[in-house]
Amino acid sequence: MGRMLGSSFPDTINNLLKALKSAESQGRGEILLSLQKVLSGLGGAAASCHRDIYKNARSLLTDRSMAVRCAVAKCLLELQNEAVFMWTTELENVATLCFKSLEGSNYGVRVAVAKLLGTVMATALMPKQAAVMRQNVKRATLDEVLELMATGFLRGGSGFLKSGGEMLKGGASVSREVRVGVTQAYVVFVTTLGGQWLERNFATFLSHVLDLVSHPRATQTHVEAVYSRRCVSFMLRATLGGLLGEKAQIAAGKEICQAISKQMRAVEAVVNDISGENKAGAADVSASQHVMVCALKELGSLVQSLSATASPLIQEPSIGLLETVTSVLLHPSMAARLAAAWCLRCVAVALPYQLSPLLDRCAERINNLKSSPEAVSGYSFAMAALLGGVHQCPLGIPHSKGKLVVSIAEDLLRTAAQNSRLSLQRTQAGWLLLGALMTLGSSLVRYHLPKMLLLWRNVFPRSQKELEAEKARGDSFTWQVTLEGRAGALCAMRSFVAHCPELLTEDVIRRLMTPIECAMTMMSQVPAITKVHGAHLKASAAMVRLRLYDILALLPPKTYEGNFNALLRELVAEFTLTDNSANTTTSLLRSLCHYDDSVLMGSWLQETDHKSIEDQLQPNSASGSGALEHDPSSIYLRVPVGEAIPGPLPLGVSVIDASVALFGVVFPHVSFKHRLQMLDHFAECIKQAKGVRQQAVQLNIFTAVLSALKGLAENKSTLGPEEVRKSALALVMGALDNPNPILRCAAGEALGRMAQVVGEATFIARMAQTSFDKLKSARDVVSRTGHSLALGCLHRYVGGIGSGQHLKTSVSILLALAQDGSSHEVQTWSLHSLALIVDSSGPMYRGYVEPTLSLVLTLLLTVPPSHTEVHQCLGRCLGALITTVGPELQGNGATISTIRSSCLVGCAIMQDHSDSLVQAAAISCLQQLHMFAPRHVNLSSLVPCLCVHLCSSHLLLRRAAVACLRQLAQREAAEVCEYAMSLAKKAGDGKDNTAINLNITETGLEGVLFGMLDRETDRKLCSDIHDTLGHMLSSLAVEKLSHWLKLCKDVLAATTDVGGAVAFEVEKEEDSEKKDEMDDDTMFTGLGDDDKSKPSVAPRWVTRVFAADCLCRIILLCENADKAHFDLATARFAQAKNPKGDLLVLHLSDLIRMAFMAATDHSNQLRMAGLQALEDIIKKFASVPEPEFPGHVILEQYQANVGAALRPAFSPDTPSDITAKACQVCSTWIGSGVVSDLNDLRRVHNLLVSSLDKVQSGKSSSSQLYSESATTMEKLAVLKAWAEVYVVAMKIKKEAEAKPAKPSRRGDEDEDEDDLGADVLPPDSLITLVQPELPSLSRLWLAMLRDYALLTLPAEFSSQLPPDGGAFYTPETIDTARLHYRGSWAPVLHAVALWLNSNGFEVNDNQEDLSSTPSKVPNALQGSSSSAKTLEESVKDRMHLMLGVSIEFLCFPRPEEPIEHVMSCLQALSTLLETPCAKTHMAEDQLLAVELLNVLHRLLLTRDPPAVQLQVTTVVQETIRAAVDHLQQQRANRDKEDEGEKDSLTGLGEGGDTGELVPGKSLVYAAMELLVFILVRHIPQLNSRVKESPSHAPLRPQRLPDESARLVANTVSILAELPSLCSPAGATTILPTVLFLITGVLKETAIKTADNSVPVPVSAALQGIKTTITSPLAREESIQTQWTTLVRSSLASVLEYSHPDESRPDMDEVSMLTAITLFLLSASNELVGVIVLQKGCMDRFRNALNSSDPWVQARCYQLLLSVFQHSNRALSTPYIHALAPLMVEKLKAVERSRPGTPAELQAVQEGIRVLENLVSMGEEKNRVQLLALLVPTLISYLLDENAISSAPQVSKNLHDFALQNLMRIGPLYPAAFKTVIGAAPELKTRLESAIRANQASSKAKAAARQAQPTVQAAPTIKLKTSFF
Repeated sequence: MGRMLGSSFPDTINNLLKALKSAESQGRGEILLSLQKVLSGLGGAAASCHRDIYKNARSLLTDRSMAVRCAVAKCLLELQNEAVFMWTTELENVATLCFKSLEGSNYGVRVAVAKLLGTVMATALMPKQAAVMRQNVKRATLDEVLELMATGFLRGGSGFLKSGGEMLKGGASVSREVRVGVTQAYVVFVTTLGGQWLERNFATFLSHVLDLVSHPRATQTHVEAVYSRRCVSFMLRATLGGLLGEKAQIAAGKEICQAISKQMRAVEAVVNDISGENKAGAADVSASQHVMVCALKELGSLVQSLSATASPLIQEPSIGLLETVTSVLLHPSMAARLAAAWCLRCVAVALPYQLSPLLDRCAERINNLKSSPEAVSGYSFAMAALLGGVHQCPLGIPHSKGKLVVSIAEDLLRTAAQNSRLSLQRTQAGWLLLGALMTLGSSLVRYHLPKMLLLWRNVFPRSQKELEAEKARGDSFTWQVTLEGRAGALCAMRSFVAHCPELLTEDVIRRLMTPIECAMTMMSQVPAITKVHGAHLKASAAMVRLRLYDILALLPPKTYEGNFNALLRELVAEFTLTDNSANTTTSLLRSLCHYDDSVLMGSWLQETDHKSIEDQLQPNSASGSGALEHDPSSIYLRVPVGEAIPGPLPLGVSVIDASVALFGVVFPHVSFKHRLQMLDHFAECIKQAKGVRQQAVQLNIFTAVLSALKGLAENKSTLGPEEVRKSALALVMGALDNPNPILRCAAGEALGRMAQVVGEATFIARMAQTSFDKLKSARDVVSRTGHSLALGCLHRYVGGIGSGQHLKTSVSILLALAQDGSSHEVQTWSLHSLALIVDSSGPMYRGYVEPTLSLVLTLLLTVPPSHTEVHQCLGRCLGALITTVGPELQGNGATISTIRSSCLVGCAIMQDHSDSLVQAAAISCLQQLHMFAPRHVNLSSLVPCLCVHLCSSHLLLRRAAVACLRQLAQREAAEVCEYAMSLAKKAGDGKDNTAINLNITETGLEGVLFGMLDRETDRKLCSDIHDTLGHMLSSLAVEKLSHWLKLCKDVLAATTDVGGAVAFEVEKEEDSEKKDEMDDDTMFTGLGDDDKSKPSVAPRWVTRVFAADCLCRIILLCENADKAHFDLATARFAQAKNPKGDLLVLHLSDLIRMAFMAATDHSNQLRMAGLQALEDIIKKFASVPEPEFPGHVILEQYQANVGAALRPAFSPDTPSDITAKACQVCSTWIGSGVVSDLNDLRRVHNLLVSSLDKVQSGKSSSSQLYSESATTMEKLAVLKAWAEVYVVAMKIKKEAEAKPAKPSRRGDEDEDEDDLGADVLPPDSLITLVQPELPSLSRLWLAMLRDYALLTLPAEFSSQLPPDGGAFYTPETIDTARLHYRGSWAPVLHAVALWLNSNGFEVNDNQEDLSSTPSKVPNALQGSSSSAKTLEESVKDRMHLMLGVSIEFLCFPRPEEPIEHVMSCLQALSTLLETPCAKTHMAEDQLLAVELLNVLHRLLLTRDPPAVQLQVTTVVQETIRAAVDHLQQQRANRDKEDEGEKDSLTGLGEGGDTGELVPGKSLVYAAMELLVFILVRHIPQLNSRVKESPSHAPLRPQRLPDESARLVANTVSILAELPSLCSPAGATTILPTVLFLITGVLKETAIKTADNSVPVPVSAALQGIKTTITSPLAREESIQTQWTTLVRSSLASVLEYSHPDESRPDMDEVSMLTAITLFLLSASNELVGVIVLQKGCMDRFRNALNSSDPWVQARCYQLLLSVFQHSNRALSTPYIHALAPLMVEKLKAVERSRPGTPAELQAVQEGIRVLENLVSMGEEKNRVQLLALLVPTLISYLLDENAISSAPQVSKNLHDFALQNLMRIGPLYPAAFKTVIGAAPELKTRLESAIRANQASSKAKAAARQAQPTVQAAPTIKLKTSFF
């Protein structure tokens, strides 16, 4: 539009400018914004008006309204794009104007003006090409531009000319607002010029910036100097840290190093100049300290952010970074020494391998330079800083370093008194080191505690008398040393209490209290001493007080109850400034007020990118002036969260802070009387003070009261009786009308906390009523704001229920106040309170939602946008209202729709606001709405808006945008990404301004988020980005696989060249038509702009680590999504069908490449992530076959890559944790079975061999660099890896042995086999690689298990641990070692079990390493008998060790233990129990076996996986077998011994003579418990209780899944073995149960299968029945009757179960018949003549014979045959009589219906076989009758010769079968046969014709047939297991 209206623009602009002169501030702001838009639309066309606009706008830059200043800055920023004069002729004036406008500015103005100033300066330096072409412009030089900026930093807005006079008067220092604004402008300047410019000009920029801080104007006072240093550090951090890639940062690091060494040389020249000619030098030295601090701080931050990638910077000798930094430790100024120490700490944290060498170097220097005060101080700082950094280095430092530090510290303290020139430094250094030592934690301090307690005791006088004596002695210097020493001692104590809480026993606290109490007594006497010896002792005395308060705040108040009075007197005097003439205020008030009140106090500035410099402008004392030199002990303490470097406040403020904090701790424990006294005293103090001092005192008192109330709330104690409350209330109410907003805030907060602590409705009502009355009457702003906040706080702390009755009044009053347009402050405070009330009332507020909402909307439209605070509070209200309505918002009712649309309208208005905080509020409201009513939030507009905000310069807005994206991505990741991409497309098409800020390219929103990870430092923001990417990954990665893999790959493949890394450049050259436009555009974009299209830095290591983690997540997601991702053949097929489809296996080479890149990077964290990814890839893809080369797997082609990725991790200088991880990957790789080439295998194997040598040599390469537990970790990882490899090798070997040798085939195939065999590994090759190492490995493994066993002992046995540690751990690192052992013992246990099994414990003990097991070395001199005994003992010891470890673990496996550990442990047990030694050991100690079974039972209750349960049954089986074998042995021995004691035989076995099994002692009972549990778990129907329960519906038997079936089968077979463990009496106790369960299993699992196979549990049950019935117990006379009844009832059960029944149509009759037959055959004696059972059995056989299923018939015939043939005729005869007639009938009937299927034929054949057998069983006299049944039947099967050719195959087979049988029977019984044939001539003719036909067929056939009957004679159906 702008260009179409082009001709009318001069009028428009003139009218606007006219209006500008007369408008009030709001109008001015709007006019300026319109002008900005006009300029932006017209571009260069408006040149004629540029000067007018500039002239008019210029004067408004210093307008009193801040909003107008912002608008002018934005307008001028737009103007400078085209108006050349602004950055040429007018450049200086623009700069001066900007400086002036920064005076008295607020944050918004500073940001806007800094942007203007920075951009103008950048343009002046590098003008836009288009403008340069139009006019011949003189470009400014870099020096000129920097000089201009520097004037602002150093002289402020006073201009150049006017400043002359002021300078002479000793000029006021520059205003802080200007300095902070100019600092931001520097950052804008550099950012606009871009990273490459900074890289080229870094040296100039650095020297300029460092000159700023060395300028005397910047450092007039100490606090000003600190502020200037902070500004300069901010400039460096914001530019260096954000704009440069890793390589450029390393180059910058070199520059900083050179700057430091240059400064240091100058300093040394001055220091060494003894003659004193160089007078000016002293000033230089003090200025140089600030330069040093800035440079070292930045260098430290740089190295820390680079982490391990900084190693080139540290290692390059030409830079000499460490030497340079260490040289600064001798700088005369303490600040510089501390900064150098801090820098060393950063180096050590980034590169932990430097930690120990640096400590050693400092220790050596301290010892050598003992006589130099700077050296003692500097090197002790460095050591303290390094010790403080240890907690950030997981690998730690060697334990001996602790002893080293203690000895140095002791030495310093001892020699302090010898030399007065050094005594102060030595004292401070000694205590500093001891304080730092404490941060190493209890495990190290424990050893030095007695010495420490002694040192602490000696520093203080022992008694009151000594104290008095002391006062009389000494001069001011000795007192200073004494006070510093005591402060140091207290500081070390505090460090001890904070870092070693485990060591704080009552006794230790008691001993600590002695010096502390003494210090308290001394406190009261210090004022007298300072009077005598001079005021300079005050600082030291304050330091003592600070340390005392600090340590008391950490101890339980009960311990110093007796000293409360004196202590409180001190504390109150401290913060009421009694003895302090300065008006110092505490810095704690903000943190004690509620976070949500930040909008009232302005403390949201803490949440901006400029926090570190904006802090300087906060109102409390010395705010933001934190510096290390204020408190050297902070160099070793943990850095507060969110800060880069510790910044303790000046001593004066710190003491007050500490006293306030301690007051809050003590107050809840003080009597009510004293509370009242103190509160009254507070009121008195406030009354006494006047003016500024009153404000300060009041602030401190309020902070203390808040602290006390907070303490009361935390202790759940009350405030006290009425008078205490009254006094407190008066104090608080008085401050609600205070003109200082921060005090009003504090008073409101205190009121709320009081209501919370008192908690009485009447009290709350009284407080509320006071505020109501006040608000109704008061007209002044102050009391209206204070009391409205009071209402909000009351509701906040009492909650909706407690303050419900005041809700209506509160709301009506606040709604009225919010409409008071005359005062925006009142509106802000009342709306803020309203938001608090809405928040706390929850659903109770529902009735007031509509009026509140309409008010919010009205105000959003009517309040001028310049009052941003009001709009922010409106945003809070809207958010709270949305939460109150909540999920109702989804509804469709009229009222709800109105509410919803009002909310959306409100959000839309706020989104258009210019202030970023209001926009952030809008986003969080929309986020709330989306949570409750997702359908109603329009993502197509919200997502693009969020994407634009991602590039905002405001941290809070970026945070809000990412937090919102995180929530959206959780539900609708796909839509979010699509909308973001569409925005990118739009931006590409339109030449829109927003396109500049957006970096969305083909990588989409994900790419932008990855890019943000490189730039952002805010922790909350980064974690939200990680989450957002995580959600996107989870929902999109599988569908868009190649996109995500490319993203990760681009990030990982980033070389560290600037900008060239990721292909994030916008692809503009797609359309050729656009090319022409492009050229013009490129011509007009300036030099500064061209970097913008691509991010300036390659992904940093942190982002790369995240990308590697994403890679692992993608693999996991694919695994859960679809198995096709891991199957190449399927994948290729799928891709051919659908080319867009994407499967992981097709990207395998990329995956390997990414893992390889990560695993071989500089950064240690990235190497870990890479190795993890590699391990995941190997595990997931190891078994994927390569379709083109059958028999090979897909990973084989990457063997070289894997080897190459692993090799560097085994180099000597690699940290232990990486080596440990690499061992893990090695064992996974070797064990995966991928490696087919022996040479490749050997390469990886050699890596493990070299590590094993390291373990054996006892030293590891890292032994001097890291703590002993790191060595433990590495050694255990090696042993674990070997164990895993050995386990796999043994498994392969076992499988190979189990396979039968290949049958030889035809010759030609054989040759192929041989060719192939060349590269197929022989199955035992792996074991041959492990074999040579086994002797040493086994020894190490056993030693490790011994260690582990000792380490798992409970704490009360700690006295039994060996004093000098174990084989692989030292006693000092015992706690960390435990964790490493916990991770690696299981595979080792399994390996040891396999090893013991393979050589059957026959191990010569002389192999044992003497050192590892001194107790077990056999004495070889005592002859053979003793050595035999020791062999037994060693077996015993090993058994105890192995079982102990296993049982201890299985008793209580922690839930986080991986299931593999449980499996390893169970496999180890079962392997162990296979060996005879172990079996005897187990059987001899029955209680041990019982315990084992009980533990296994517990394990089954807690762990579900079938694999575990199967493994458990294996172990149980081995245990039971061991016991059975042992019992048989005993019985055999008894039999041999004495025949006379026959009767005692019965007593052997469990149950003795009584048959009682004692739970807890009985193995059988334990086994039964466990087995029943398994059975009932898998077949719940077995539980009789289930059947009895009324809710039970009878279940139809189901087929068990395979695993369950195997499990049940194992269980049944173990059950059947149990009776053999018992004595006869014992057996009768358990047999009913055993038989009940076995027959139950049979009933539930006997289900027909399609292929007639027998299910595993059924065959187990049948086998079990057989085992039980045939057991030797049947022959015991003592239990004959019980036995008989048992057998009979069992058979009865089986019969009952096999009764045909509609509910079980698919019952497997064959299995049931088999069971019945088993009973009949095995227990014939007990069953003969029991008519009922006999009848039942016959019924079942009869049913089977009549079955329609030929298979059932066939099996029935077979089973009948076995019954008929039974040796006990009494049993078989009735069955023959009953069933033979039926059989004959069935067989006769075959003639009419010949068999049609092979199965039917088989049934007939089986039947005939039974008949034949009956014939042979019959006596001679009955033979003819019997043959008369058989022969005609057979002949009837013959076909006549005509029919035979046309008959089906089965019929022919029957014919042949009959003929052969007849030809065989004839010769057997010639006489009878003749008789039968003779009796029926027609039979004879049929037979003869058949024989003739048979003979006529060829001889060959006849020959072949002759052989047949022999084959046919065997029954063709065999059970898998033969039961008979």
